Amino acid sequence: MTIDWDVPITMDDGVVLRADVFRPSEPGAYPVVLSHGPYGKGLAFQEGYASAWQQMIDAYPEVAEGTSNRYQVWELVDPEKWVPDGYVCVRIDSRGAGRSEGVLDILSAREAADLCDCVEWAGTRDWSNGRVGILGISYFAMAQWQAASLRPPHLAAICVWEGAADFYRDAYRHGGIGSDFGLGPWFPNQIAAVQHGVGKRGPVSPVTGEYVAGPETLDDDTLAANRVELAEQVLAHRLDDEYYRSRRADFAAIDVPVLSSGNWGGAGLHLRGNIEGFLAAGSSRKWLEMHGGTHFSPFYTDEGVALQKRFLGHFLKGEETGWEQQPPIELKVRHPGERFVSRAETQWPLTGTEWRRYHLDPNGRTLSPEPAGGPSIEYRTTGPGVTFLTAAFSEETEVTGPLAARLHLSSATTDADVFLAVRLFDPAGVETTFIGTNDPQVPLTLGWLRASHRKLDPERSLPYRPYHRHDESQPLVPDEIVELDVEIWPTCIVIPRGYRLGLTVLGRDYGNAPHYVPHSGTALTGVSPFSHTHPADRPSAVFDTTNTLHFALDRPSYLLVPVIPRREGTPRLDWFAHLRGTDDRRAPGGDDAGRP
Repeated sequence: MTIDWDVPITMDDGVVLRADVFRPSEPGAYPVVLSHGPYGKGLAFQEGYASAWQQMIDAYPEVAEGTSNRYQVWELVDPEKWVPDGYVCVRIDSRGAGRSEGVLDILSAREAADLCDCVEWAGTRDWSNGRVGILGISYFAMAQWQAASLRPPHLAAICVWEGAADFYRDAYRHGGIGSDFGLGPWFPNQIAAVQHGVGKRGPVSPVTGEYVAGPETLDDDTLAANRVELAEQVLAHRLDDEYYRSRRADFAAIDVPVLSSGNWGGAGLHLRGNIEGFLAAGSSRKWLEMHGGTHFSPFYTDEGVALQKRFLGHFLKGEETGWEQQPPIELKVRHPGERFVSRAETQWPLTGTEWRRYHLDPNGRTLSPEPAGGPSIEYRTTGPGVTFLTAAFSEETEVTGPLAARLHLSSATTDADVFLAVRLFDPAGVETTFIGTNDPQVPLTLGWLRASHRKLDPERSLPYRPYHRHDESQPLVPDEIVELDVEIWPTCIVIPRGYRLGLTVLGRDYGNAPHYVPHSGTALTGVSPFSHTHPADRPSAVFDTTNTLHFALDRPSYLLVPVIPRREGTPRLDWFAHLRGTDDRRAPGGDDAGRP
């Protein structure tokens, strides 16, 4: 393998970005696997994200096998597993990050244009066959939607692995509520920490010995002037305005092949966008794959790498990889205990979906097939909320797809933040949790809505996916009832006989008993790091209050659930084998550590 370090790439405005190029030593023209982002191309995975690395290789030793692991970087491919197969791997520090100069403004239109320039640069080198694919997790995936919609000529395919598509709804403002992901430590700890100019105050590459965020070291004032602070922007832009629109792809313009891989455990960032982007992409050649497990492991496992190579080998090399037989949608259908069964589908929502309304019944706090009226229920927004339960399921039942809820609510103040958690309870009444992307004990799925943002877009709303405009604030009149349609992010679960489905309505984030990620001392509570606690966004004078749920036969409140009829030939897990511990079918990324 030949490695070219810090290769300069000049953008259309003269700013120079830096790339590391890993390519076969044998001369020739090869397909390019490219990434472009702000995490520092020289920051070793094992050093920058030590606990995540150890957690992954403890669960999946295969990740560390067949490679020296010298070039492992957070959320990017290992060149030692790609270059021998005839690929060039190009890693680029985005503008203002790592070893690339310029002003750091994440996921901006300027950054998207830079990514297109990088694709064209890579597609015209003498070691390139002219076909460039973009591949990477999360940030490296989010940016792909934007770049693909600009149609750089040498872009041949995108592999969007757990990447948000709408930075307002998917990432920074869930239902209009500011997420701690955008308002908290992610930006200062993972991005500003390797901003270009941190230099000697930052990490050193264990391979090159160079400063990851160098080579120069700038003072704090210069660094601050050279970056756009994310938290300031999220607080300043509470509505879905030009700040977010400028970061949104024109999905209809995307015409290259798309593989969108999402995670059932990714409520908060790594779920909705993969499905919405897949549906909206204009390409006639697009595929959706949904898996479970942690945020990073599925990408690096042998199964994950094989999927990526089948896709990119077909479109970048023209090889017969078997991709022609890939179904439009491949689901890892989830069962309790982090057990998954792969199944092919042809459309989303799934063919034959039976949309069941489970009505909120205040008499006994149940989820009933029939509309119910009854006394209102008050709850403190700082408390445990109100939980409604179905009857025990009499037979195994699959729920897969998007959900929605309609509530009738009043607040003692001029606004209300509604947090919904869809949960699964075993016959003993104990909640069954699941491995999430960033938390090992998460509920089935979540939904959010700020009541003052209840205005719907009638053209884009669907019964199972209400779509809110977020273009104005409509304050509540204290104690006056409003109707709220709440989007709940998709889920997938095969509910065993005797289990119950639950809906918890809260005035704060869902939380369970504090627990820990292996090799990390950080206590998590079921939604980390996608909580909503910033006092400037949620002042206690407004949101520390009493909300009231109202129930009337002529104004039904309900949870809309996508039930999938059992199909002939549909694979089902051997649950006796599961109980015996002999069924070893496991999700990619379904790490044993942290399993409830």
